[in-house]
Amino acid sequence: MDINSLLSGSIGQQIVGTAAKQLGIDESQAQSAVSTAVPVLLSALNKNAQNGGAEAISSALEKHDGGILENITSLFGQSSNQQDGLGILSHILGDKQKDVETVISQKSGLNTNQVTQILALLAPVIMGFLGKQKGSQGLDSNGITNLLGGLVSGSSEGINLGGLEKLLDQDGDGKLGASDVMGMLGGLFKK
Repeated sequence: MDINSLLSGSIGQQIVGTAAKQLGIDESQAQSAVSTAVPVLLSALNKNAQNGGAEAISSALEKHDGGILENITSLFGQSSNQQDGLGILSHILGDKQKDVETVISQKSGLNTNQVTQILALLAPVIMGFLGKQKGSQGLDSNGITNLLGGLVSGSSEGINLGGLEKLLDQDGDGKLGASDVMGMLGGLFKK
């Protein structure tokens, strides 16, 4: 499965529809925000897995069994899901979160508060999706790495993050690499 399959499938359609309805926005704006945000989040997780963090991701997925995917429409309005999502985002994006939200806001036409709400919805959904795949396929850390690699390799060019690579480049070397991802995800999987 690649990123396009995930976004165009029923989960992606439910997320877009729910976000549009709950935030009172146009579905095309919600789709634009989701289409930009999902690759950013998955790419960060993928880079972490490829650079020694697969075991930690696998451990974190024990808390995300996929149950969240059963009722996407109920996610908005549940403060525990919002808090979970904000916590995940904080660890993934760190001090770059506001910059990422600003870029997604500019691309989608949404305000940054709306983008934050969409990102907070997406983070636990992505973890739930990965956790469900882990459980149903019996994936170990290598399997998680392969799954993430497959999700982000939607094209031969990989994911075009549309300039977001620069925002996520924490060490300033011009590339989204291991040191950047380790910095972004440093606290996500610690107990």
